[in-house]
Amino acid sequence: MELTVDQAFQRGIAAHKQGKLRNAERFYRAVLQAQPNHPDANHNLGVLAVAVGKALDSLPLFEQALDANPKTEQFWLNYIDALIKVGRFSIAEKVIIEAEQNGVSAERLYFLSQKLQKTAVIAAGPSQAQMNHAIELYQADRLAEAHALAMSLTQQFPEHPFGWKVMGVLLKQMGRLDESLLPMKKSVLLSQQDAEAHNNLGATLRALGRFDEAEASYKKAIALKPDYAEVHNNLGNMFTELGRPAEAEASLRQAISLKPDLAEAHYNLGNTLQELGRLDGAEVAYKLAIAHKPDYAKAHNNLGNTLQKLGRSDDAEASLRQAIAHQPNYAEAHRNLANNKTFSSKDDQFTQMQELYHDPNISESDRCHICFALARASDNLEDCAAAFQFYADGNALRKRQLGYDKTQDKKLFERLKASYPRISAYTLESETISSEHSPVFIVGMLRSGTTLVEQIISSHQQVTGAGELPFVAHYGRSLVVGPTPAGPIALTTFREQYLGALEQRSEGNPFVTDKMPHNFLMIGLIAATLPDAKIIHVKRDPAAVCWANYTQYFDSEDLTYCYDIHDILHHHDLYLDLMKYWHQQLPNRIYDLEYEVLTEDQEEETRKLVDHLGLDWDDACMSPHKNKRGVDTASFAQVRKHVYRGSSERWKRFRPYLNGVFDHFNLNSTR
Repeated sequence: MELTVDQAFQRGIAAHKQGKLRNAERFYRAVLQAQPNHPDANHNLGVLAVAVGKALDSLPLFEQALDANPKTEQFWLNYIDALIKVGRFSIAEKVIIEAEQNGVSAERLYFLSQKLQKTAVIAAGPSQAQMNHAIELYQADRLAEAHALAMSLTQQFPEHPFGWKVMGVLLKQMGRLDESLLPMKKSVLLSQQDAEAHNNLGATLRALGRFDEAEASYKKAIALKPDYAEVHNNLGNMFTELGRPAEAEASLRQAISLKPDLAEAHYNLGNTLQELGRLDGAEVAYKLAIAHKPDYAKAHNNLGNTLQKLGRSDDAEASLRQAIAHQPNYAEAHRNLANNKTFSSKDDQFTQMQELYHDPNISESDRCHICFALARASDNLEDCAAAFQFYADGNALRKRQLGYDKTQDKKLFERLKASYPRISAYTLESETISSEHSPVFIVGMLRSGTTLVEQIISSHQQVTGAGELPFVAHYGRSLVVGPTPAGPIALTTFREQYLGALEQRSEGNPFVTDKMPHNFLMIGLIAATLPDAKIIHVKRDPAAVCWANYTQYFDSEDLTYCYDIHDILHHHDLYLDLMKYWHQQLPNRIYDLEYEVLTEDQEEETRKLVDHLGLDWDDACMSPHKNKRGVDTASFAQVRKHVYRGSSERWKRFRPYLNGVFDHFNLNSTR
């Protein structure tokens, strides 16, 4: 049935109100085909054009509507607004006068006049030459000159966003984050439809740790420009930083789908996949980043780390050497390479690192990396005096970066013990636990041998080695030391959340290891919520443990106690006391495994361990070095070797420089 003009117009209005703009446009054009001078159809089609960012196309439509009906106020107002939007300021001024003559409200025209004036001021901004010069100075790293020019532009054109935008970016680049925030916000205020300005603001807010605001800014930029790949990348990178890997992966893959050659997005995806324990996927992502940007030193470095964890030492060394070749002063890559090789007396890298160490312009962070690398190299070369000094320097720098509060650490351990009675009061019964996967928790001090034990257990065909999972602390910390009150519902929720996360890492096996060493803090919660779970506590010579912690640079910024030998001793005492408490509260619940005994008699101790887990014997458990699973810990290199004796004795080479600090443990001469 053919519609009348009025019916078509009414259907157009209905579609317009429902946001069905294409349908509305179709009906309005059908009206104009029958009646080209139809004022309302012309006007509404003009409104549609403005709504979809085609204000220029709206002008003849509004003019046609006014020719047909100059007494409709809204026609004049929308026409003037469109003229302002497209920068036809002189015409807008004349039309305002004409509109007033046709009876349009003076009050409403006043607001449009104000908008016209403000917009005209903004439009009268810096010349193209001035803007190009500012950009050229920035790109040439002449930041002081660029900043002076940006300052001048904000003074000359205070209502134009360009100067503010440049100043914000420059201040951030110069490390003046707090100062950069105001001009960033000013540029957004003056140019609210500028997706890049919102992205810049998001980056600054993120750097300031204001993550909720940063997320809102990034999402605003995406709303304005959905195909803005760089913002999707930035958002994904932030999600990784916040421990939201699933969201990170989605954002980064979106960035890649929009811009497949965006090397940074591939690199960040690699980082995210590492966080998820998907090392094979991380390898692919880093290689794609390098394919699009061959000199991408950070991607070469992280690829090297990934290959190390996958047990491909030669490939890892080659990647790390590439990172250094592209960026010779890349301190972190030097440290990673040092951990992946054995140094000779005439080693070019050793010379490079010494030059960096003596460079007065090196940053404190880079010097820290170089110190640990030189310590490792000197240790290889049997120069214990030099190694000890480099370890001391590196640790001092790292401690200055992170800090450590002994009092707060002690309070934490006290709270853990104090909270256990209220948690244990609601211990879940075994029969209430329904899961296809049994967790095996491997706990202990860092560098106590937990990685080796996981490697042994996960060599069994019925066991998946899931690595250091963050889920116990993530889901349970608020129950143990936070505001969440203990109760059946809270404990059951924790158990379901944990087992659900474990399921995703199980690879279909009935047993799954969780080798987060610091889960020793959460043994009370684990015992109360997962009564059938196995808890393996790996004990090692305390001097060996403390020394191993002292000689290791940890990427995590949470391990603040590791960079001063006395802080490590203090933390170790707290650990021993807490483990004593757990043993008292949970007799026969925790399986103690002596690392030194394991390395002395691997088969007997391994058979005991396998039997304790309720598993049949598997010969593969005797060859953990052949286990091809990725190892994402500081022990990635050691576990690729045969189990060997005597590793707990290595600290004794440094005894002359320790000033008897390990007498703390009342060690005798043979231990």
